[in-house]
Amino acid sequence: MSYVHPRPEFERELPPLPAFASPAPLGGLQRLWQRDGIRQIVVLVLIAALWELAARWAGNDMLLPGFLQAAQAWWSDLRNGELLTRTAASLSLLLRGYALGAVLALTLSALAVATRPGRDVLNTLTSLFNPLPAIALLPLALLWFGLGSGSLIFVLVHAVLWPLALSTLSGFQGVPETLRMAGRNYGLRGMRYVLQILVPSALPAILSGLRIGWAFAWRTLIAAELFFGASSGQGGLGWYIFQSRNELLTDRVFAGLATVVMIGWLVERFVFDTVERLTVRRWGVQR
Repeated sequence: MSYVHPRPEFERELPPLPAFASPAPLGGLQRLWQRDGIRQIVVLVLIAALWELAARWAGNDMLLPGFLQAAQAWWSDLRNGELLTRTAASLSLLLRGYALGAVLALTLSALAVATRPGRDVLNTLTSLFNPLPAIALLPLALLWFGLGSGSLIFVLVHAVLWPLALSTLSGFQGVPETLRMAGRNYGLRGMRYVLQILVPSALPAILSGLRIGWAFAWRTLIAAELFFGASSGQGGLGWYIFQSRNELLTDRVFAGLATVVMIGWLVERFVFDTVERLTVRRWGVQR
């Protein structure tokens, strides 16, 4: 029988840890600069300053009014209610078309992920219609629905439907198989399986599709009112810009364009970013 000698014990002196200075707390201005909104506002102020300098260098208010002149026209039409009325008309149409397009896109994506025929139908339709610009369908929509909201809602649905359906289907297909098996083990089937397993996991892709659909719909609506007058004179911001151009009121044209840009920025900042922060970032799905 062999005897195992115990290993001798020993102590080793470790070198002292280097002294680390604790980071100094950030000052008020540094903490303020950490906010994304503040940095974006600084960029907007720089753009406005460059705009004003370029307008003064050009010296032609008809071609390029200054930022201050456009801001004065914007404030004047905001006070008299015309800009608010036009904005409300555009947003009302946009929300109706956007909501209808989103519902159709989510329904088609759910059918595509649940059945093979549904997937074949969605892949075929997106291949055919996604490359087709929504504004190209407006002449046909005018023949079918006439002047007014019906034509605009039709092209808005087309603008939202296909990019959102593609993003949603891509998110559904990227759900890990482990989660799918867990859902099936709990007996989830049909829409319960889609809503409780697939939608939370694919939410980053769905939000991305909603952002893209919003941008496409907003651009389509303004272009339709601007170039086709599809609202029959009762339209929103696109019609406001169109009429201002006809009357050679370039400062009002820039006021309308600035309103379009501001609404897009506000929706991105306070709607989509807020939803993203309260869902996928809080859940740890996305950084």
